[in-house]
Amino acid sequence: MDFTVLGIPCMGLNGGDEFTHSEAFSFQVATDDQAETDRYWDAIVGNGGQESACGWCKDRWGLSWQITPRVLTEALASDDEGVRQRAFAAMMTMQRIDVAAIEQAVAGAD
Repeated sequence: MDFTVLGIPCMGLNGGDEFTHSEAFSFQVATDDQAETDRYWDAIVGNGGQESACGWCKDRWGLSWQITPRVLTEALASDDEGVRQRAFAAMMTMQRIDVAAIEQAVAGAD
């Protein structure tokens, strides 16, 4: 079947019982702010999906999604090791990513 995810054309094939979903394949959605993060998270989890850790969730069909605010991606790619470590430590405490908490971690605030 053909379908579109966030404007990107995709194709899904039915591989039968032999080929099942796993976290080895996921959709990643980069978000600009908490409102956008919440909108995607709530659409997936609130429609029969389930929360996981560190910005990951599964939709009702078992497909994995990463709802990742750009502030987190940028912090994890920072040249500053302290920023990377603080952002990673903050992320590890979360299911849905809290943008304000990541920003606080990046700034070094407790």
